Amino acid sequence: MVKTKDELQKQTFALGKENYKLLLIGFGIIVIGFILMVGGKSEDPSVFNPEIFSFRRITLAPIIVLFGFLFEIYAIMKRPKQEN
Repeated sequence: MVKTKDELQKQTFALGKENYKLLLIGFGIIVIGFILMVGGKSEDPSVFNPEIFSFRRITLAPIIVLFGFLFEIYAIMKRPKQEN
């Protein structure tokens, strides 16, 4: 079936330009959360390093990652602006 020029122009992406920007922002938030989790290892495997249980790694970073995933859901569900 051959589509007319009007039908081709009416075809759009499922998400708008703003949605993709929000998705990138959310991805950046998730990456920041995982970066905050990094570290705390011990140079000597026989020595325990309590730094792995810091507030940043145990509480703050997972909250930031969770917020990033919630932001991603918002970015996907947000309706793109309709053009007249």
